[in-house]
Amino acid sequence: MPSLPACRFNHAALVGKYHARGIKPVLEDVAQILVRAGLDVSIEQETAQSTGMADYPSLAMREIGRQCDVVVVVGGDGTMLATARELAPFDVPLIGINQGRLGFITDIQLKDMATALPLILGGQYAEEKRVLLAGAVLRPTREGEFDTIYEGFAINEIVVSRGAVASMVEVRAEVDGLFVANYRADGLIVSTPTGSTAYAMSAGGPILHPDLGGWTIVPIASHTLSNRPIVLPDTGTVTIEIVAARDASMNFDMQSLASLLPGDRVTVRRSPHRVRFLHPEGWNYYATLRRKLRWNEGVS
Repeated sequence: MPSLPACRFNHAALVGKYHARGIKPVLEDVAQILVRAGLDVSIEQETAQSTGMADYPSLAMREIGRQCDVVVVVGGDGTMLATARELAPFDVPLIGINQGRLGFITDIQLKDMATALPLILGGQYAEEKRVLLAGAVLRPTREGEFDTIYEGFAINEIVVSRGAVASMVEVRAEVDGLFVANYRADGLIVSTPTGSTAYAMSAGGPILHPDLGGWTIVPIASHTLSNRPIVLPDTGTVTIEIVAARDASMNFDMQSLASLLPGDRVTVRRSPHRVRFLHPEGWNYYATLRRKLRWNEGVS
């Protein structure tokens, strides 16, 4: 058996979808692969507490960002998104091992990890960087100004949507202060190219290659059929104002974060941070699309 290249990293953190059934043996196997590759290994704090993995030091996410030079995420794209949002400011590369179906960004399958992971750790990988959205919720004050009540990052999308019982919301969208349209719909999505294959695609938006410097605004079940998705450069600021709604909310990457009131404004900008993903050597975006979206079905 040929020898593997020397490891290019020193300290790895292991993050798991800790509430998933059967995750602990998988995490232990991954930890052993990392140890054999010569790395110091730490376990993300909540992962360690929930699985009882006490053989390795545990670190909070911020400590991982400061101390580790690579992070291995075991789970699905949701687990990867949550990890990436927290670690993006630290520029730490992420490797995704998918515990279920092939993901768009967690693309190493369990059956392949014993072979693929050492090769990546030795420098045989394809690296890509994905942009993030920086979003904020602004609430008007009695003095006619605005208070920021929430700020955060999103890798896929920021969504303003109706609540569970409300029929729709009405929002006003602007780009760099220029009026775009009023939307009466179930909601409005601002999506990155990464998120173009997630909720935005389900709502009828286009697929954007991740190297494109742009994002999409996609209405959800618009009451005006001419309200179509629009692709924008990601150099400006999108502002979504709540015009009318009985029950509206905002979420980042499908995590509900704030309830919205008429007059509230959601601002969306490109974040200064990017997320770094390490894929197996030979990885390419189009092959992932074919497998995930089953474009190759029926091809002999």
